[in-house]
This record gives sequence, structure tokens and C-alpha cells, in this order.
Amino acid sequence: MILFLALCFVGIAIGGACAFVIFWPLSLVHLRERDPALRARLGDGAFLRPAALHWLLSGGYRESRDRQFTGLATPARIALLTVLFGLGMAALLWLWWLA
Repeated sequence: MILFLALCFVGIAIGGACAFVIFWPLSLVHLRERDPALRARLGDGAFLRPAALHWLLSGGYRESRDRQFTGLATPARIALLTVLFGLGMAALLWLWWLA
């Protein structure tokens, strides 16, 4: 039963990853078209750059006054948190099963 629940959390993480792959690139394209200064701050290849992901997780995107951008970045942040939560819970349940 514990491994089944761990597998369910992996499924939740996969769902979060799918949402992240949709919303984060849309956010970056929006930055490319509307706010080149902020995009330059994140750098090229910001999709999986740790500094850009930390910026997203910490809510740094809220400093932008563009409501359309924050409307795209908020679901990306929630999706990334879902991925981290799902994988973390799956790892904890797997370690509990090993013990």
C-alpha cells in the first residue's frame, strides 16, 4: 500500500511537470516579446537554469507589473511546487517502505 501511494505521488509529479512544460515556456516567450530587460536578467536558456527556477519559486516574477506575465508565471510556479512536492512525498514513502 505504501508503494502504491508513492506511485500516486509520482503521478501527481508527472501532472505538475506537464503543466510546468506548458506554462513556463509561455511565460518566457511573453518576456521575450514584452519585457526584454527582465528576460536579459534571466539569461538565455532560462527554462531549466537553476537561477531562473529559484527566481520563479521565490516569487520574484511578482516584481513585474505585467499582469499577463504574472498570470502565466503563477501556474508555472504552482506546477513546479507540485512536481517538487510529489517527488518529495514519493521519496519519503519509498524510504519509509525500505525501513
